[in-house]
Amino acid sequence: MDNVQLLDSAISNVSFGANVKVVQPVNLYGCSIADHCFIGPFVEIQQNVSVGERTKIQSHSFVCSLVTIGTDCFIGHGVMFINDVFSEGGPARGDQSKWKRTHIGHHVSIGSNATILPVTICDHAVIGAGAVVTKDIRQPGIYAGNPARLIRKLAAQ
Repeated sequence: MDNVQLLDSAISNVSFGANVKVVQPVNLYGCSIADHCFIGPFVEIQQNVSVGERTKIQSHSFVCSLVTIGTDCFIGHGVMFINDVFSEGGPARGDQSKWKRTHIGHHVSIGSNATILPVTICDHAVIGAGAVVTKDIRQPGIYAGNPARLIRKLAAQ
């Protein structure tokens, strides 16, 4: 094991609001988590992420840099956020200028194992389990599938 570097999960340089619950192990760094949030085990939240009040992020989810999540959201188990769209045919390899932003509105629920590419999701949207969101969602509703499509409209709140 002389040629192996072991890195521990950590909480580093995180701005926490009041009454936040974090179940370890987690890897949280350079992010902001507002009041009354819940972060489950085996979650990674990277730098330049903002999580709004009363949002719950369940286990095994990955929230990459440049994601903003609104208030009163639910992020299911194993949800993956993507910020690198392989714009030149392969990974950006650390070139953050090629990464894209994601904005999740308020009162959004994202089902387990969904994949969220760099998009904007409006308030009061529901994303089904296993959905792949490839385009902006601008209308409250229930979306499912790959790519995610509107299944049913919801009344604006």
